[in-house]
Amino acid sequence: MSKKQSAGGKIQWTRMLKKLSPYTIQKGFRYLKHYGPKEFWIRLHERFEPEEIPYGPWYAAYIPDKETLEAQKKQKFAWSPLISIAVPAYQTPVEFLRQMIESLIAQTYGEWELCIANASPDNEEMQRVLADYSARDPRVRFHNLKENLGIAENTNRALAMAKGEFTGLLDHDDLLAPNALYEVVKALQEHPLADVLYTDEDKVTTELDEHFQPHLKPDFNLDLLRSNNYICHFFVVRSSIVEKTGGFRREFDGAQDYDFIFRCTENAREVVHVPEILYHWRTHKASTADNPASKMYAFEAGKRAIEANLLRTGTKGVVSHTQDLGFYRVKYPVQGQPLVSVIIPNKDEKETLQTCLEMLEKNTSYRNFEIIIIENNSTTEEIFKYYKELSSDPRIRLLRWGKEFNYSAINNFGASHARGEYLLFLNNDVKSINPDWMEEMLGVCQRPEVGGVGAKLIYPDNTIQHAGCVIGMGGIAGHMFVDMPADRTGYLHKASLLQDMSAVTAACLMMKKEVFEEAGGFTEELAVAFNDVDLCLKVRKSKHLIVYDPYAKLYHMESKTRGAEDSVEKVRRFQTEIEYMRCHWIDILKNGDPYYNKNLSLAKWNYSLKPIPGMETAEDGQKKEKTGRK
Repeated sequence: MSKKQSAGGKIQWTRMLKKLSPYTIQKGFRYLKHYGPKEFWIRLHERFEPEEIPYGPWYAAYIPDKETLEAQKKQKFAWSPLISIAVPAYQTPVEFLRQMIESLIAQTYGEWELCIANASPDNEEMQRVLADYSARDPRVRFHNLKENLGIAENTNRALAMAKGEFTGLLDHDDLLAPNALYEVVKALQEHPLADVLYTDEDKVTTELDEHFQPHLKPDFNLDLLRSNNYICHFFVVRSSIVEKTGGFRREFDGAQDYDFIFRCTENAREVVHVPEILYHWRTHKASTADNPASKMYAFEAGKRAIEANLLRTGTKGVVSHTQDLGFYRVKYPVQGQPLVSVIIPNKDEKETLQTCLEMLEKNTSYRNFEIIIIENNSTTEEIFKYYKELSSDPRIRLLRWGKEFNYSAINNFGASHARGEYLLFLNNDVKSINPDWMEEMLGVCQRPEVGGVGAKLIYPDNTIQHAGCVIGMGGIAGHMFVDMPADRTGYLHKASLLQDMSAVTAACLMMKKEVFEEAGGFTEELAVAFNDVDLCLKVRKSKHLIVYDPYAKLYHMESKTRGAEDSVEKVRRFQTEIEYMRCHWIDILKNGDPYYNKNLSLAKWNYSLKPIPGMETAEDGQKKEKTGRK
């Protein structure tokens, strides 16, 4: 994959023109005012680039057929808990109200009740619809409130009606897929201790004639949740947790669900993600799903919800808005001045190493670090002369590794001589962009639940080299957003959000020394490839988080000193390392990366949909067009 081909991205003008209307033009001007011309142009490209797999046909092929739905209706579970669906309703258009109720009646799992708190008692149309459905189906229940109490209190009144062991949250104008409750209960059979469950979702037009913008989520991801309410819909929680948390809080109106989700997950024994698109979020002109700038107060409430979570968990952090509304940054300040041991392997490449060391001296604001250079069989006179110059710097130590190149062994050797509480594995061919990169990583790494932190790495041509790793990508593991322009944010802004991942690259990796030692360091059987992935997986196995930090940004030349994998010996070694990973990490390779999604491609770096057998991709269509085949 060439950079020029993948980094570009052209606007699909025909697709954009189809979306044009007085409202979308007005919306475009709002976004232009908010982002400015440059950022607006970037986001326009991201929004209207050709879809490799168009979601409409993909979704049509994805949804269960009638036979499958009928089979689900006949399914008998060993445990069939009653699920209460809490709905606060206020001035709901009756067509939307009917469609919402019908989506419950169509469920293939029948042990449910619909609890509607009606905050529009004077709306006669709503009253007739509610009375009609409750008369026809006793599972549909409603309670008329005397007045509109606000979204939080209205929801609490709906929650108070619930009799089920679990409670799900549904907006009054949204829809559940017919298999939504079935899939939730199916997941409960495997996870009986689950206190919280959530599903994937998409958006649907007002007329229900188009599904779009699927949100395919990872398993529970604390740092992503502190960056954005990615859980959102469909959210199901054990009713005892609802009681324990005290329900919704009106001071968080606008982000009341965000605050509630934080408190529920904090108290949950297990949080389970159901990777199926089971919730359809209706968008219309008044909806925040379509017009986020219309409710700025909601984003302020979201910021306070994160701050409240940090306070309850005893975590020091400063929350701020990002340019993308509804997405946040938490900056974790460094506690104290712990020593960081920077470990840099080097062979020859005097200029490369010098640039790296100058960066550490001149463009690194955190100052309490030592530098350990591991010399590995250099041959040039120039480099040894430079080493002699460095010997006068008390912060720099030179260690000699006389054996053949083995990245894992070299770095283990360096770590064994480190005096710091934190280890920073750093390639010699990196150059920082922001001076606070080291303290940014250190602040995150100091958190007790975090084992390691990786940076955002950018090629010299300002395209992304690393924005976290996904297990299974390209076979074993691969970097996300490779070759995407660095000023882009990617799918749901993931390239620019602090989040937990299964692995990050060791080209710039900070790790607690005790965690590194607990994991047994780098596996020396992995001399060149996958050693950082393996280390991260070992750290995660010991219940520590691996965090991708996009606010620590560095340029990276990538593998400049090692050369290409072009000899028979190198190819054989690479195959051996692949087999090692397959043998030792077969479960995650088989079951999928928990921080990714089973419906996303393992052949594309940009969170593209995984093709459904029989579907034609845009790439296939282009190939046919070029060859003249039909």
